[in-house]
Amino acid sequence: MARKPMTGAVRMAFEADSLRIGIADILPLHHVGTAVKKSRKYTQIAASVRYVGVIEPPVVARDKSDPGKFLLLEGHLRVEILKEMGETSVICLIAIDDEAYTYNKRVNRLATIQEHRMILKAIEAGVPEERIAKALDVDVGSIRRKRILLDGICPEAVELLKDKHVPLQSFGELKKMLPVRQVEAAHLMVAMNKYSHNYARSLVGATSASELVDANKPKRVAGLSDEQLTLMELESSKLDREFRLIEQSYGADHLDVVVVTGFLERLLGNARVLRYLTQNYPELLMEFQKIAASGKAAA
Repeated sequence: MARKPMTGAVRMAFEADSLRIGIADILPLHHVGTAVKKSRKYTQIAASVRYVGVIEPPVVARDKSDPGKFLLLEGHLRVEILKEMGETSVICLIAIDDEAYTYNKRVNRLATIQEHRMILKAIEAGVPEERIAKALDVDVGSIRRKRILLDGICPEAVELLKDKHVPLQSFGELKKMLPVRQVEAAHLMVAMNKYSHNYARSLVGATSASELVDANKPKRVAGLSDEQLTLMELESSKLDREFRLIEQSYGADHLDVVVVTGFLERLLGNARVLRYLTQNYPELLMEFQKIAASGKAAA
């Protein structure tokens, strides 16, 4: 099936320039209650804003009914903290899409690598590590570990995990692997949606010695014998091959599912066909409905 070429420019999600806006002109979409202000998360963000400043600008949209006002889509806690500090304005990103629900579905909360880059940015700006630690309510050792988070991680693996919530210990496990294996492990983490330290350790355990940074260092995984580790390596190689085969055929398979489910939806939308199946083939009708429903969910 030939695909039609895409036409037209890609629509930007934000206006090109950020804007300093008076806090009085920003209209929040929900109230920050007393319970939220007593939470640890609020305390951490408040400390960060006071000691480091606003790293991630709040996101607003222009109020179509009042050109001088803006709807606050994301950043309610930061704006509330700035108000408590007596600030009267804040630099914001201007979203072109003003539907808060749609926007919030697209927002990725600060991931591990994003936090690492934020810390580097603050250090480059001259903020001492002790001050950053106080802002984030963590010890200085944690800041130093996050500062060197990506040392020894190849760029391709970083790109795959840049918006994922990966524990620091998992990056430590990735550093035990050579770059090619790091990329394979990152692909598996994303495909399985598993980033835990234990899962990363199991990937190291399933890695052959030739793909480890220190090939001469014997692998040790608690609770597993050498025979079990060898079996894990074989199973991991098999899983990698199967994963690559699935990845190659995924696009075509997905297109087939869309076409088939679309046809079934039109078929079941025909009153005469639906009546005929209901009277003569109720079991077949149920299967068609299941296929159409599952295909719609997958799409």
